[in-house]
Amino acid sequence: MLFTPRNTHALFRALSLLLTKPLTTTTAKFIIQSHASTTLPDVKPHNSKISSCMRLGFVHQARKLFDQMPHKNTVTWNAMIRGYFLNGHLENAVNMFEQMPERDVFSYNTMISGLMQCGEVDGAKRVFDGMKFRDVVTWNSMIAGYIRNGMVDEAVRVFDGMPLKDVVSWNLMVGGLLNRGDFDLGEEYFKRMSIRDVVSWTIMVSALASQGRVIEARELFEEMPFRDVEAWNAMLVGYIENGYIEIAEVLFQKMPERNFDSWIALVNGLVKSKRVNDAMKLFMDMPEKCQTTWNSILVELTRSGLIREAHAFLEKCPYSDVVSWTNIIVGYFEIGEVGSASNLFESIPIRDATAYNATIFGLGENYHGEEGMKLFIRMIESGPSPDVATFTSILTICSDLPSLHLGRQTHAQVVKTGFSNFVAVSNAMVTMYARCGSMDSALLEFSSIPTHDIISWNSIICGFAHHGNGEKALEMFEQMRSKDVKPNHITFIGVLSACSHAGMVDRGRYFFDIMRYEYFLQPMSEHYTCLVDMLGKYGLIDEAISVLDKITTDGIEVPASVWGALLGACRIHKNVEVGKIAGERILDIEPCNSGVYLILAEMYLSCGRRQDAERIWTRMKDAGVKKQPGCSWVELNDSSHVFLSGDHSHPEFNRVSTVLDLLHTEKLNIQKTKVPFFQEVSLDE
Repeated sequence: MLFTPRNTHALFRALSLLLTKPLTTTTAKFIIQSHASTTLPDVKPHNSKISSCMRLGFVHQARKLFDQMPHKNTVTWNAMIRGYFLNGHLENAVNMFEQMPERDVFSYNTMISGLMQCGEVDGAKRVFDGMKFRDVVTWNSMIAGYIRNGMVDEAVRVFDGMPLKDVVSWNLMVGGLLNRGDFDLGEEYFKRMSIRDVVSWTIMVSALASQGRVIEARELFEEMPFRDVEAWNAMLVGYIENGYIEIAEVLFQKMPERNFDSWIALVNGLVKSKRVNDAMKLFMDMPEKCQTTWNSILVELTRSGLIREAHAFLEKCPYSDVVSWTNIIVGYFEIGEVGSASNLFESIPIRDATAYNATIFGLGENYHGEEGMKLFIRMIESGPSPDVATFTSILTICSDLPSLHLGRQTHAQVVKTGFSNFVAVSNAMVTMYARCGSMDSALLEFSSIPTHDIISWNSIICGFAHHGNGEKALEMFEQMRSKDVKPNHITFIGVLSACSHAGMVDRGRYFFDIMRYEYFLQPMSEHYTCLVDMLGKYGLIDEAISVLDKITTDGIEVPASVWGALLGACRIHKNVEVGKIAGERILDIEPCNSGVYLILAEMYLSCGRRQDAERIWTRMKDAGVKKQPGCSWVELNDSSHVFLSGDHSHPEFNRVSTVLDLLHTEKLNIQKTKVPFFQEVSLDE
């Protein structure tokens, strides 16, 4: 079992200290003191300033000070090297090390530790091999580096070859083994330790608790000769993560000292146990309250589905800020309470971009895209400035509406604000143009993306598939494979849909097998739906049924979408008996699906079984199911017009009806003259 940050807080805290500060030993202190005794009077203050600049990230200022120093000692060079590593300037650190006129053990240890943190394992090994003298810190730096880079076996080899081990060496090795999941070996090394400190015990207590061995962890905890607050926290977290919240509360009360982690661990544990009132009471008793703590509690509340409770506490608590309110807005959208989320957004006194983005995204996800678009317009007019997340959400809304006119306007805003180079925004634009029917624009935008990720390829492939251009969709798929981009589940939905639309049954079967046996992707309901739809559409009803049998054999319940694909095929090919089975299976899953009732009735009527059709209509009526009215809309002169079946409320209804009557009359006249409706007729004739 591998340990995770969620259930091994103390273990990782201990390891973190060991991995990032391998030089805080007696040897290192002796080296520093030796340097201090030989430092010239005017060098020590400069060395201190260099270290301070590097800690604050002022690398240029530190280098300028270094270059201006008339006298430098080894400490000066070491401070620069350590500072370069601290700020991610690997190349500068290596160059500085190579230019050093004189090196000490501290110099080598700093290089090994820095190179390992940057993942330059081979470089650290070369520095290690080139050392004439190594202290225990050197060996520990190698062990820590190998563990950091996932090379635990190499760490074991170095550890076993150490001439002298200290407690840090043992702690690193035990912690590394436990972190990798080698629990038995890690426990064996722990038992072999000749000397242990509080970190040694804490690592093992945390590991036992993470394995669910809470009683053994408590026994080891009681054996500890000395316990610091981290040891108590390890035991506290162990109880909480294993569901013993009441015992954790008792242990919390016994703690001689508590830190921030102690309080927040128990608060979060109470929240996860649905004891919201107790969690809030404990929070109010915390000696050090901060905004981050409060927001983390709200996040835990919303994750637990306690949105209204979180909102109530938010109204009463003086620690709330825009982040707090945004968390509650997101929570309301997740449970579908759009009105509550929108009202809460309007009540925030100061709104930042994140609050706007959360609300716009939530409106789009909950089918209120038009409201999201209006909010976007408000954002542009009054601020704050839109960012990448804003434009991605708005383009998605344009895709869902779908509204090509609004999409193009948004595209113009993207270019104007300089976000057109972000891949996420470009992907959203490709999807928008594809869903709005403008595949030329989608392909043009796709071609302008400098680096395509899997989302880019999926957008263009699914776009072509959706519009029935199967050959082009498969062409893009092959291009993607030639670029060594690994397809995912969504890719194959597009590919199978393309094969279905284009009637390429053999290729559809081939790509379905490719998905399973070459890319080892387990088919989902969408893939089976595409496959059954493709087979059924071209009359292969028996093979489609065999696919359903295969799904059942695999222990998967056939979803309504797959039965729907089979029903559609039976409708086309007038296979009433199989269609009846498919329809009944859908109604078992979705008893209020009005379309299924109507299709079944239509199929019965088409073969003269009117009594069966009337029985379906009666059943539909008794179930209280009503047919949803058909809906269509069209964009004209920068405005959208929506039409519902049977609705006469459109202001231009009479004019539209007159035009439709004229078109219908013209069609009848053409049919009477036996001229094909779409045949071009010369004006001279």
